[in-house]
Amino acid sequence: MSGTPPALPAADRPAAGTGDRPRGVLTTLCVTEITSWGVLYYAFPVLAPTITADTGWSAPAITAAFSAALVLSAVVGVPVGRLLDRRGPHLLMTGGSVLATAAVAAIALAPGPAWFAAAWALAGVAMAAVLYQPAFAALTRYHGPGRLAALTTLTLVAGLASTVFAPLTDALADRLTWRHTYLVLAAVLALVTIPLHAIVLRRPWPAADRTAGHDAAGEAEHRQVRAITRSRPFVLLGVALALSAFAMYAVLTNLIPLLIHRGASPTLAAWALGLGGVGQVAGRLGHGFLARRTSVRTRTAGVLAVSAATTAALAAVPGPAAALIAIAVLAGAGRGIATLLQATAVTDRWGPAHYGALSGVLAAPATIAGALAPFGGAALATALGGHPALFLALASVAAVAAVLSFAGVPPRAEPPR
Repeated sequence: MSGTPPALPAADRPAAGTGDRPRGVLTTLCVTEITSWGVLYYAFPVLAPTITADTGWSAPAITAAFSAALVLSAVVGVPVGRLLDRRGPHLLMTGGSVLATAAVAAIALAPGPAWFAAAWALAGVAMAAVLYQPAFAALTRYHGPGRLAALTTLTLVAGLASTVFAPLTDALADRLTWRHTYLVLAAVLALVTIPLHAIVLRRPWPAADRTAGHDAAGEAEHRQVRAITRSRPFVLLGVALALSAFAMYAVLTNLIPLLIHRGASPTLAAWALGLGGVGQVAGRLGHGFLARRTSVRTRTAGVLAVSAATTAALAAVPGPAAALIAIAVLAGAGRGIATLLQATAVTDRWGPAHYGALSGVLAAPATIAGALAPFGGAALATALGGHPALFLALASVAAVAAVLSFAGVPPRAEPPR
């Protein structure tokens, strides 16, 4: 017998606002996402220089291992999305937490670059099961019509992952070796995420909303998902989000070198990276206002355009450091809203029925682009002659994404006003 509870019929699903609303799920995912993102993602940019200095491994090699993990996460995320639609998040996210803990411990104990890369590959598989995509799928199904408020709350809290874990990791690294720092973070990951996923997510998995009777057949569902993923709006939206992700995450991972180049100390640069998380939270607080007062097309293109503008400003403004940090916080605000745009992209355009499968496919190119951004950004900075030129090129990429996003909305998702 499977350990996953049976799905509830749609008619038996708790209505939004009732006493049986799964608020425990939202609270749990807020705690586990901030921890998972902090340990699996934001600790690495802080520890990377120390790892290189301590081991003698090249910076491109360790960055490539991290990027490969993110690429693998995107690839694994496609079947994970389908599995989520059918089985729910309980076993998937619990097992992912166990695997993530083992992977971080393996990273800490890596005797050489090959082991280090293999450990990050293991972490990439775990990321697909514990980061935003499964959490978004869980909240979309459990909260039904109230999903936007739940998704906003989750991303508001998880947006503080860099604010909490970048300084925390830096403080640990001041007192411990990078290996011991990762072992401490692995223990935090295990103690926080494994029991919460195992206990709180063990609840009935609601059936998806269906708009037509023939959708109940598995083959009909597969045909519908395939038709959507091959449509022009879906493809163009995927390209726009991928280009935007590359630009945003290349900015994120190259912000510290840019600030140091402009005269900031490494500690101040690390705090600037952390303050970007505050910007993400502020941006997400404004998403509800945008959702109520703008169309899907307008807010998607507008947010991507803001990303292009802040990236161009980072390229053009030479200082002082306080001005650059303020721009970085604004860039974080755009990045924060962009996360919610991706979380709601499927339901805003095609409804919630196949959220896991569609979001897995839609997120894959963006996740791969974000994974390639650290290595690609560093390579482009060298080829273009420095970080200011890199940021100008990234602003152009973000502007192209904003233009393409106009065509990423199917006609029925946005009736004429």
